[in-house]
Amino acid sequence: MTPLRKAMIAAMRQRGFSLRTHESYLAAVTHLARYYRRSPAELDAAQLQSYFNYLVQERALSAATCRVHLHGIRFFYLQVLKWPEVEVTLVTPKRPQRVPELLTRAKVARILQACANPKHRMLLETTYGCGLRVSEVVALRVRDVDGERRLLRIEQGKGAKDRLVTLAPALLQRLRQYWSWCRPAHWLFPRAQAAHAHVSVTTAQRAFDQAKARSGIRKVGGIHSLRHAYATHQLEHGLPVHELQHLLGHGNLQSTMHYVHWLPCQQRDGQGHADLIGALAVRHD
Repeated sequence: MTPLRKAMIAAMRQRGFSLRTHESYLAAVTHLARYYRRSPAELDAAQLQSYFNYLVQERALSAATCRVHLHGIRFFYLQVLKWPEVEVTLVTPKRPQRVPELLTRAKVARILQACANPKHRMLLETTYGCGLRVSEVVALRVRDVDGERRLLRIEQGKGAKDRLVTLAPALLQRLRQYWSWCRPAHWLFPRAQAAHAHVSVTTAQRAFDQAKARSGIRKVGGIHSLRHAYATHQLEHGLPVHELQHLLGHGNLQSTMHYVHWLPCQQRDGQGHADLIGALAVRHD
């Protein structure tokens, strides 16, 4: 490991950055060094600008991906090399804003029923029933389930923030049944051949894709569709948007407002948090 890489890791650790941020920022600087085939410490601002033009124009990376590269590289030059400033302008083409193909409750039920593996089905039900990111659901531990208070603890979610999510009665009952059957010791969803580790994000995504294919549903979207479904179904049930923001773990209310804009104007019943799994009447035979 080079001294510059060590220094960057130390700077990120000092600021409490998440493991995912470590990986993203280090990858951004590594790709920059490979592009020029020289140490990033030898580059100037003009070369950095040229590199970002290359990412946008030739590689056609998305605006979000380019911003990750920009944040990582800026951090390196400002916090490790101690440049006074990084004068780089990131200009990306404006892409059309599209509403994702939202899953109805009936389609969610069909997908869950089509999942043959009981552990994977429970994982998908938890993802939908609590509106979790896939990285959050695979990393759940048994102790994160607070049955007495009907809460699920999400530790170090996106942005390195902990939060508590409501566990509706039907989902809590399903989790208790699952625990009685599987008896997981530490990870709620352990790997089949390595109980000391949790299932991977890839495994969770594959379980969703296979269940969706077996259900005959052709809508575009992966396992994150369940999180979208959770958000829109809760709003339809009358959950206030600021409460949904907390449950989803959004740092910015504008991120949650996307779901409001995706919903058609319609009368909502104003009942608050919904028991989504209970409303599906999912069969488990």
